[in-house]
Amino acid sequence: MENWMGSLREDLCRYIGQTVTIFTTSGGCSGSGFTGVLVSVSDCVVRLLVSAGEAPACPIGSSCSGYGYNNYNYGYSGNPLGAIAVIPTNSIAAFTHNAI
Repeated sequence: MENWMGSLREDLCRYIGQTVTIFTTSGGCSGSGFTGVLVSVSDCVVRLLVSAGEAPACPIGSSCSGYGYNNYNYGYSGNPLGAIAVIPTNSIAAFTHNAI
């Protein structure tokens, strides 16, 4: 079992920065898979960026007062960081990727 997990980690590492879909052994919505940009792979978990954050509302800095700029979100409206799915490696059933 450990050899299979090591091989899976090696395969996943080749696709860091690319869009993949990871299917898990769980049921419900999570069993349908998670699609996103593969951010990191460790012995315990993989991280997928499943929703990118929004672009800055004011890319030129503080001269955009009144447009959502404040000291906490630095010009972003909504969620500046996006969403990350953290998937335990022992819950991965399969993953898909582009052939290129």
